Order: sequence, then structure tokens, then C-alpha cells
Amino acid sequence: MTQPQHDEMDFRALVGEVRPVRGGHDRADPGRPRRDPSDAQLARRESAVAEGEARLGLSDDFVDLVPPFDPLEFRRDGIQWGVVERLRHGGYPAQASLHLLRRPLEECRRALPGFLREAREHDLRSVLIVHGRGREIDSPSNVLRSYLAKWLAAVEDMQAFASAGQRDGGIGATWVMLRKSERARADNRERQQKRRG
Repeated sequence: MTQPQHDEMDFRALVGEVRPVRGGHDRADPGRPRRDPSDAQLARRESAVAEGEARLGLSDDFVDLVPPFDPLEFRRDGIQWGVVERLRHGGYPAQASLHLLRRPLEECRRALPGFLREAREHDLRSVLIVHGRGREIDSPSNVLRSYLAKWLAAVEDMQAFASAGQRDGGIGATWVMLRKSERARADNRERQQKRRG
């Protein structure tokens, strides 16, 4: 007897008698379909959101606290100071606003990316974020203000931000200028070409 024949006999001896499955019982019963996500799915979703926020630079890791009476100010290379000044004094109309007053830091961290993404999708350029300001450097409002400065500087579509003037909320609010979308740039080029003839 050859080795393959011997192996086949050993296999048959181990498996025993085999009969085909009949009558539609050839599938496993998966049970009733779930309507709500499982705990594992919810945990994976939460982890994915946290990873996405970390990639955006919206982490809640250590931040240098901004003194409570210092205004926030930032501009990307290529943005003129005149634009920042006009932004600070409310020279661009608020096309949308986000109110973060008295909200927990984690909630603010989750709300900001969605708000900015939606503003970009609707071709908004100038938005106002109201966050409040505390008198102490470690007050919750000032901690949020410090994180907001860190988060906004990490957002790629943000061109400049500056603390608002007194009539728009003062140091407790921040104007943000977003980059023009490709669609808005194309519309602008088309208008300019029509004007030239």
C-alpha cells in the first residue's frame, strides 16, 4: 500500500461515515438581524472619530494657556495683515456662527470640525466662534480659548483668525476666515472674465 492510500484510509477512519446535509439545513442560523450597533461597533466608531480628530490636530493634549486678556491672532503665509485687521473689526459679514459657551471641552472638540467642514461645503468664508473668556488663566473659558487657538491653527482650510472687536464679543469670540473653495474660485474667475469682455 502506498503512502497516499494509507493517508486516505487514516482520514476515513478519523472522519467516519459522512452523509450529505438535506432539507435546507445547510446554512448556519445567524439569528435575528440587529437593528442597533453593537458595543464593539460603537467603540470602533468612537475610536475612528478620535483618530480623525487627532489627524486634524484637534487633540486635547497639553496646550500653552493664552493669558486671559491677550487677543488671539494667526495668519497663514501669504495672507496680508490688512485682511487680519479687517477680520478683527468685523469687516467681513458673519456667514455662520458656532456658540461654545459653557460647553465641555470634549464637546467643543467634536463640534468644531463638523462646523468648519459644513461651512466649507456651503462656500462660507467668514465665520464667528463664540467661546467666552475667563478672568483667570486656568478658567474653563480661557482653557477652551487656548485650545481653540491650537485647533484652528491646525485646520488646513483656515487662512486666518483673530479675536473679535467689542461689538462682536471682544476677546470672548474669534473671527475665522476660511479658504475659498475651488467652486468659489472658478465662479470668481468666470465673473472676472465676463467683466473683461
